[in-house]
Amino acid sequence: RESDHRAWTPVSYTVTRQNATVQGLIEGKAYFFRIAAENIIGMGPFTETTKEIVIRDPITVPDRPEDLEVKAVTKNSVTLTWNPPKYNGGSDITMYVLESRLIGKEKFHKVTKDKMLDRKYTVEGLKEGDTYEYRVSACNIVGQGKPSFCTKPITCKDEIAPPTLDLDFRDKLIVRVGEAFSLTGRYSGKPAPKVTWLKDDTVVKDDDRIKIKTTPTTLSLGILKSVREDSGKYCVTVENSTGSRKGFCQVNVVDRPSPPVGPVIFDEVHKDHMVVSWKPPLDDGGSEITNYIIEKKDAHKDLWMPVTSATVKTTCKIPKLLEGREYQIRIYAENLYGISDPLISDEMKAKDRFRVPDAPEQPIIKDVTKDSAVVVWKKPYDGGKPITNYIVEKKETMSTRWVRVTRDPIFPSTQFKVPDLLEGCQYEFRVSAENEIGIGDPSPPSKPIFARDPIAKPSPPINPEAVDKTKNSVDLSWQPPRHDGNGKIIGYLVEYQRVGDEEWKKANLTADSCPETKYKVTGLTEGLTYKFRVKAVNAAGESEPAYVPDPVEVKDRLEPPELILDANMAREQHVKAGDTLRLSAVIKGVPFPKVSWKKEDHEVSPKADIEVTGVGSKLEIRNTVHEDGGIYSLTVENPAGSKTVSVKVVVLDKPGPPRDLQVSEVRSDSCYLTWKEPEDDGGSVITNYVVERKDVASAQWVALSSTSKKRSHMAKYLMEGIQYLFRVAAENQYGRGPYVETLKPIKAIDPLHPPGPPKNLHHVDVDKTEVSLAWNRPDRDGGAEITGYLVEYQEDGADEWTKFQTVPMLDCVVTGL
Repeated sequence: RESDHRAWTPVSYTVTRQNATVQGLIEGKAYFFRIAAENIIGMGPFTETTKEIVIRDPITVPDRPEDLEVKAVTKNSVTLTWNPPKYNGGSDITMYVLESRLIGKEKFHKVTKDKMLDRKYTVEGLKEGDTYEYRVSACNIVGQGKPSFCTKPITCKDEIAPPTLDLDFRDKLIVRVGEAFSLTGRYSGKPAPKVTWLKDDTVVKDDDRIKIKTTPTTLSLGILKSVREDSGKYCVTVENSTGSRKGFCQVNVVDRPSPPVGPVIFDEVHKDHMVVSWKPPLDDGGSEITNYIIEKKDAHKDLWMPVTSATVKTTCKIPKLLEGREYQIRIYAENLYGISDPLISDEMKAKDRFRVPDAPEQPIIKDVTKDSAVVVWKKPYDGGKPITNYIVEKKETMSTRWVRVTRDPIFPSTQFKVPDLLEGCQYEFRVSAENEIGIGDPSPPSKPIFARDPIAKPSPPINPEAVDKTKNSVDLSWQPPRHDGNGKIIGYLVEYQRVGDEEWKKANLTADSCPETKYKVTGLTEGLTYKFRVKAVNAAGESEPAYVPDPVEVKDRLEPPELILDANMAREQHVKAGDTLRLSAVIKGVPFPKVSWKKEDHEVSPKADIEVTGVGSKLEIRNTVHEDGGIYSLTVENPAGSKTVSVKVVVLDKPGPPRDLQVSEVRSDSCYLTWKEPEDDGGSVITNYVVERKDVASAQWVALSSTSKKRSHMAKYLMEGIQYLFRVAAENQYGRGPYVETLKPIKAIDPLHPPGPPKNLHHVDVDKTEVSLAWNRPDRDGGAEITGYLVEYQEDGADEWTKFQTVPMLDCVVTGL
């Protein structure tokens, strides 16, 4: 039964042994048990447990603690921490046993009698340089469990660790004036770092308001009742022998702004309004000025009236004033944190202090042309307000109506070019000044002027020079004058003077005979030296003369010939048959050289067109044929020398006919053709040969081959006994050349050989002057029918045979013996 129940619950089975296992109990509950013996007679009395039994697992010693770690080491102490064992043996841990072993010794010794239930302990009083191992065991009511795994050997010496810094504040901090603020954080490092606080690179020290607190692991800077001067960049530095770390915070202590900076300036004063301005506050309170509040007050009243509370400009128009009254202006600055103290102006009376500008003096007119004139005036008194514009008017002298010359503003210039005048008309001009008050009176009218171009003599021509000369002439050249006097340059007068003479002679009588900036002076005497000068002429007259710098001796100038080849005079020029061949070059030399064109050192073809100009020469051949190819040369010659250039011209055309067409190895069904390449390949590689045949009885040629590059061909499939003609032509990329043909027909027959000797030659009869002979046919006829037998005889002892006759039969009677 449960300890808090009175009812007994039977166990669900009986046992014959002296022990039993009771199942289905609840862990943590307390139970009583009883047992009775039973035999066949019945059940005996129960025996009951004397005290309650709490249901729980069996209690053992704890497992070994876990994660034994060394947290800190100095030259005389070691700090260790560990975690509880995974299983406490079924009973709470009552204490931990920490043991150490000096390296080199065998036994572990207990370090302390403390229970160390916080699982952290610092072993002190160690000897610097000694090396130890540590282990820890857990204890419960049963006893001490297994020790943990040993630490690695630990040598007692001071540890070195660079500083670390963990701050609780951000890069920026905004604080209201009067509030307190603090900057806190945590740090570490070995050896213990030094903590320094700076504000704007100046060391912060403790005082009544500033509190600095530093512990071995924490740091803080606190400021009570902050003021605007506490704003700045704060820096905390944590530094030891291994290095340093820094943290920064920009602290902005904000407040309402200081008053705007005076005095209040009255920029404009009128009878019904004023315009005032001021300067921003020296201190904006650490926050941007969001607004200015402007108020006005009649000097004889105590009531301030609002003007505006929504402006960020440092100027304001004060409206709705009463003329003659005196007013004061009050200005506040405002930011997010409040409104400043006011800036109050002096008293100012509302009245007009300004007027329109005075009339300018009589304007002066200059630079008059047929359609424009420049009006110039002096600035008048501005009436107390700056002049913003000038108004220029014009009228014809005989008219009474003044007209504005432009609607565009004219300022600050005190002159204006009036356009769109009518040529020949007489005009007057006047000027008025304008400020923000209005337009002033106009000036007196200017003196009348006529709209027409003034014409003056031109300036002299520029840089006259002698650019060429012969034995009786000199070529001059110059540039137009810088100024034409507002009149068209009609032409130029050229004069010359023989050195030693005083008289200048005219090379041209009238200026219009030399409208260009060059002139050839002729009729000079060879060998004499002359001076030259040039004058420009317009409708107003002649300019001052411009002189050629140095006297010029009249004689032929010698320059050896020079050829500047065009692109078509490259070393080799290719032209397609039928196209036009053009060869050209620029020719220089003084005197101009004699020009001659040659082909292969002979005169060029009559069909060639040769053109010679003062600067070059050109040769042109239309409808070129292959014969036009060759080496062309251009020779230029003058007394100073000669020069020759050559160019190879290749006329690209169809090739010529093949050479030496031969037929050999004639058979009854074939023959072998051979030939040589054409003497002329047309300027391009032979790509193939075309071979054709023709029956002499037919008019049609039949192609045997059209793609072969070889110079031979086996003509097959001939018909025996038929006579054939053959022809061959060469082809290149420009077409097929002429054919070469066999001179005579070729008969398709096997080749013939002499017949064999007759057989069995014998005499059948003999007489005193004749012999009858007979023989048999030879074994071979040589490929053709035997047409006859030649009979010869020889006198006994003689060396030569004598022909008797040819007979068609196999017998013969030789007579005359």
